[in-house]
Amino acid sequence: MRTFTIIAIFCCLSTMAQAQQYTLEECINIALQNNRNIKQQELSKAQRQIAYSQARNDLLPSVNASAGQNFVFGRSIGLDNTYQNTNSSQSSFGVGADITLFDGLRMKHNIDAKRADLSAAEADLEKFKDDIEMSVATAFLQVLLQKELLQIASEQIQLTDSNMNRRKELIKSGKMAHGEIYELEAQRAREEQNRVQAESNLKLALLDLAQIMELEDFSDFNVSAPSVESILSEGVLLSTSDIFQTALLTRPEIKAAEYRLQSSEKEVLMAKSQLYPSLSFGANFGTGYYNMSGRSNDPFHTQIRNNMSNSLGFSLRIPIFNKFQTKNSIRTAELAAENNRLEIDKVKIDLRKRIEQAYHNALGAQSKWKATQKSEISGQEAFRFAQEKFDNGRANSYELFQAKSNLTQTLSDQAQAKYEYAFRLKILELLKK
Repeated sequence: MRTFTIIAIFCCLSTMAQAQQYTLEECINIALQNNRNIKQQELSKAQRQIAYSQARNDLLPSVNASAGQNFVFGRSIGLDNTYQNTNSSQSSFGVGADITLFDGLRMKHNIDAKRADLSAAEADLEKFKDDIEMSVATAFLQVLLQKELLQIASEQIQLTDSNMNRRKELIKSGKMAHGEIYELEAQRAREEQNRVQAESNLKLALLDLAQIMELEDFSDFNVSAPSVESILSEGVLLSTSDIFQTALLTRPEIKAAEYRLQSSEKEVLMAKSQLYPSLSFGANFGTGYYNMSGRSNDPFHTQIRNNMSNSLGFSLRIPIFNKFQTKNSIRTAELAAENNRLEIDKVKIDLRKRIEQAYHNALGAQSKWKATQKSEISGQEAFRFAQEKFDNGRANSYELFQAKSNLTQTLSDQAQAKYEYAFRLKILELLKK
């Protein structure tokens, strides 16, 4: 099973009860266990396995037993092969076996086709699992982003509280008018609103992740992680050609399409096998009991022993004309095979398109992240300078608030760019597996 190599993530929620802890790998495993689509695909795979087993079992001989009871009223034929005007009853018992010796290799080609169908079903199952892993990883990274945005909002409140405390001390000492505190209180209220919104966004992100995992109870569900830089340090931005060449050999959707082509090619050979004669061999054993009214009949066990018969025989079937059914079956199978060849080309083109888009999205996210890193440095410096001016009485509350708001926005943009870049790297990582 493919999983994303993110370093160990522990989650702990300080509430009245200890929250259940989940790592990313655990989230993926739970989602794979609970997902209905995957369960359906597993059932489909099981059906393909049965079909493959049956195709192999078709090589075995068939054995059947038979029994019959007939009642004749009127003229009956006796054991001496003469008719008499009397009622009679006849009991028959038999065992027969037959096996196909040659059928134009149809059964062999059927086994190969069913084996390819089973392999395609297995590849489809892997594709479903990949999609679930991507969905879980995307939701997981979104939770981590919302946690960082909440932390940023909380830190801004703490910074405002610190400024308010200093301002209160200045007001208390008479060095500043009491009205100077009102702007900071208004700022504090706005930042509290931002923090509440960030908490709501985090809860929604956790809910989205829990729903993807199809958890029945997620009231205490929570995740946490170390710095996302540890995630980024593991990612390598490879070229699209390298990723595509690797993906052609490993991606399950490519394998599934190739297996379906193999199956359709075997279907063509199966259709062509109907042009050849078929030869089968059979063996039969039988016995019977006759009872005619108005005459003496041998005992049951005596007749069963004396009436035993055995037979061996070969049966040859030579196709001559069947209303062009064989010809049309061959043509239909060839068209299906050609359609699967086109499907492989479509899957490859779609995969190449996804890789190209993912690569350029990753480049854009990387550039955006680097730009926000530079913006953070200048934003921190601008806020520090505004704080010094404000402390020295050379700047008003609005200027300080503006510098702080700009810094907060820069930090938020940086967090989003950072997690977007991590997400894009993970998409490329999955596409090459």
